Amino acid sequence: MGEPHGVGIVGLGVISRQYLDTLRPSAAVRIAAVADLDVERARAVAAEIPGARALSVAELVADPEVRTVLNLTIPAAHEEIALAAISQGKDVYGEKPLAASMEAAKRIMDAAAQGGVRVGSAPDTVLGTGVQTARAHVDGGAVGMPISATATWVSAGHEAWHPHPDFYYQPGGGPLLDMGPYYLTSLVHLLGPVRSVSGMTSRTRSTRTIGSGARAGVQIPVDVDTHVTGVLEHADGALSTVVMSFDALSTTAAPIEVHGTEGSIIVPDPNNFSGVVRLTTRGSDGWESVPAAAGFEEAGRGVGLLDLIHGPARASGAMGLHVLEIMTALLRSDGARVAVASSVERPSLVPLTSAHSWRSI
Repeated sequence: MGEPHGVGIVGLGVISRQYLDTLRPSAAVRIAAVADLDVERARAVAAEIPGARALSVAELVADPEVRTVLNLTIPAAHEEIALAAISQGKDVYGEKPLAASMEAAKRIMDAAAQGGVRVGSAPDTVLGTGVQTARAHVDGGAVGMPISATATWVSAGHEAWHPHPDFYYQPGGGPLLDMGPYYLTSLVHLLGPVRSVSGMTSRTRSTRTIGSGARAGVQIPVDVDTHVTGVLEHADGALSTVVMSFDALSTTAAPIEVHGTEGSIIVPDPNNFSGVVRLTTRGSDGWESVPAAAGFEEAGRGVGLLDLIHGPARASGAMGLHVLEIMTALLRSDGARVAVASSVERPSLVPLTSAHSWRSI
């Protein structure tokens, strides 16, 4: 196998714990260094990981033991950290979205191409058994020719539970750029790339009130639209309808449904790696649950980074760029049809892979 792949983590907020839970047990990687604006937090995390060091960001991206930088900063900092790592010849894997704007995302991808390094981008939840099993059935013809899909995510907003939700309501945030990557990346896996979109957006409030933690009761400004609805035209002709909202309480809609000429399939929550896939076909007696047929079993956040290391990456920068263009096009559409210039090949289906197998790749 050789030496484990050295990873440096920048940003040790709420989501970092899920990555640590995946990466620490893996034989494929070694967490060589960590960095955070809160130096004491970085030191505390490093103390939990044998051999890890708490460094500054500049030290981490230049460190010879770090081959890939895992960028878990807020969206506004994604470009800065990614470009710093790329300038030092490091591969980069980042949280979604790839960047806070298309211009920033293109700069990342151009720099990586010029530097001969790789870029990966969350979400990697789509590589779990939920989305991958659904895709296996769609690819196998279970629903016939795909005609349409729906993707729905509705919430009253993250300020109810997140102690520092400010960035969700700043450029790079909002329900579409925050939650949309899970759903739109799933739709690209299921139905292929998107060639055009049309959408409408709204904003119900100018401030939000933090509901938990030391800042409970503090009001924060809302600088992005908080309800988005739109239609995606996939390159093969299927139409997907998307609703993403921070403005409503709940919904009974399935997270994703795909409809074809011979049947329909319900895809579980793409914010999770697994879940029940349900299928109905022409002549059947109704919906039936189908067993896992593809995907990384018992996966957690970070499996996309492991996939990148051993390549070719399914949670790639090219996918992140395409999904970001879909989202930014929806946000500026104002009801008009907007062409999507980028495209991406559908990643290969993930074979059904046990946790033991992917952790020891």
